[in-house]
Amino acid sequence: MNILFAASEAFPFIKTGGLGDVIHSLPVALNKQGNNVRLVLPAYRDVLASVDSLKDLGTIDVPGAGVRHKVSIIQAHEDILGDYLYLIDVPDLFDRPGNPYVHSDGYAWHDNAERYTVFSRAVALLAKWVPGSNWRPDVVHCHDWQTGLVPAFLSMVKHAPATVFTIHNLAYDGHFSQHDFNSLALPPAWWSPDFAEFYGGFSMLKAGILFSDHVTTVSPTYAKEICTPEFGNRFEGVLGNLGDKLTGILNGIDLDIWNPQTDRHIAENYSVNNKFSKGKSANKKDLLRRAGLAESDAPLLGFVGRLVEQKGVDLITAILPKLFETTDANMVLLGSGHMAYETDLMDLAAKYPDRFHVHIGYSEELAHQIEAGADMFIMPSRFEPCGLNQMYSLRYGTPPVVNNTGGLADTVVDVSLKTLQDKTASGFVAKQVDSESLYSIILSALDLYKNKKLWQQLCKAAMQQELGWEASAREYQKLYQAEVDAKQ
Repeated sequence: MNILFAASEAFPFIKTGGLGDVIHSLPVALNKQGNNVRLVLPAYRDVLASVDSLKDLGTIDVPGAGVRHKVSIIQAHEDILGDYLYLIDVPDLFDRPGNPYVHSDGYAWHDNAERYTVFSRAVALLAKWVPGSNWRPDVVHCHDWQTGLVPAFLSMVKHAPATVFTIHNLAYDGHFSQHDFNSLALPPAWWSPDFAEFYGGFSMLKAGILFSDHVTTVSPTYAKEICTPEFGNRFEGVLGNLGDKLTGILNGIDLDIWNPQTDRHIAENYSVNNKFSKGKSANKKDLLRRAGLAESDAPLLGFVGRLVEQKGVDLITAILPKLFETTDANMVLLGSGHMAYETDLMDLAAKYPDRFHVHIGYSEELAHQIEAGADMFIMPSRFEPCGLNQMYSLRYGTPPVVNNTGGLADTVVDVSLKTLQDKTASGFVAKQVDSESLYSIILSALDLYKNKKLWQQLCKAAMQQELGWEASAREYQKLYQAEVDAKQ
C-alpha cells in the first residue's frame, strides 16, 4: 500500500516532542510490513540543513493570506526512508531559526495560520500528483492540527485517497480567528459549526476530525477520555458523535534507538538477562557524576519532559522540599518550557545543590542517561495522550511513577500484592492527580526500593513489556485497508 505521511516535525530532522518520534518510527514499522511510506514535512531551516541529495521536483503556485506563494517541492534523501522525503519549501514561511511553532520568547509565530494552510494545500496537491513520478498514495495519514486542513482540501478532490487523521494531543487545536479564515481564502461553506468554525474562530484540528475518513488517537484510554468534558477541551461533542470513526491505537517506541543493550549514549550496556545490576549501577554512577551529585546508593529519581502544566511539573516542585527533608532520595531533571516552572526548578536546585540537578533545555544524550541511570522515573502528567517516556523507562528497567490517565494507564501495571505475586507489576500508578498523592506514591516506591529482590523483579518485569511498533503498525494496516476498501 502507498501511504503519504504528512506532519509538522519528525526525528531526526526536527523534534519538539513525542510527535517527532512517532513520525520517525511508525513509517519504519509500516515499511517493514511491505508498505511504501513517504513523508512530507515543511522545509524549515533546520530540516534543510540536516538532509542531503536535494532534488527540486517543481514549483506550484499556492494561495496564502492575500498573496500567492511560489512553493517548491523538494525531494531529499534520508537513510531509512531513502529518497522519499518530500519538503514543502516556502522560505517566507519556514526559513526561520529554532522551534517550528513559536518565537524564542515562547509566543506562537504570528502567521501560523497561513504557514500551515499553505503547507496543507501543498500536501493535498502532492497527494494528487508527485511531480516526475507515477506514485500516488492510497492513504494520506495526517498528524495534529498543523495538517488538519489536508483532509479538508482532499474532500474537494474527485477520487481522492483515503485520509486518516491522528490526534496526538487535543490540547493543541490550531485555533485561529475569523479574520485569518477569511484572509486565507478558505471555502465560505467551511465557516460552519458542521465544519471548521469553532467557538467564534476556526480550528484546523476540528477540520481534520470532520473531513478525514477516520480519526485515531495514540492510546485506547485517551480515545475514551477525550469524549468526556474533563479531557475533551470542548471537542467532546464533536468526538462523541464519531462513533466507530474514532479509534485509539497505542504508540510504540523505536526499539533500536531505545535499547539499553546497544545504546551508545550510556556508560555501560545491559539487558534484562545480561549485566542488569552491574549496568544499572554503572549508569547511575555516571549520571550522578555528570549531574555533579555525590556518588550514593540513595534512590535516584529522574524526569525528562516539557515543563508545562500538563506534565504535572508543579506537583513535582510542590513535593520536592518535603521529599528531600524526609527521605534520602535525589533527583535529576531535564526539560524546558514555561519560564515560571524553569525558575522554580532552578531555585530548588540552588537550595538543594547536593540533592537536585536541573538541566534546562533538551539533550538526547542526557535523556538516555537519565532513563538508564535513574532508579525510578517520575511522570505525574495530568493527562497523557500516550506518553513515550514511561515506555522508555520500562525498556530501561526504570519503573515509572505515573497518574492513572491516557497512555500511562494503558502501559504501566501498578504495584499491588497481586501484581507482585504474579510478576506483572511494572511501576506505580497514583489514582488521584494532586501533590499529596504523588508524594504518597513516591514514598511507596521508595519503600519497595529497599527490598532489592522485589525491586529487581519489578525492573525486569518492566523490561519484558511489548513496547515496539509491530502490533500497532498491524492495527494501522487494517485501518488503512478498511478505509481504502470503503472508497471503492
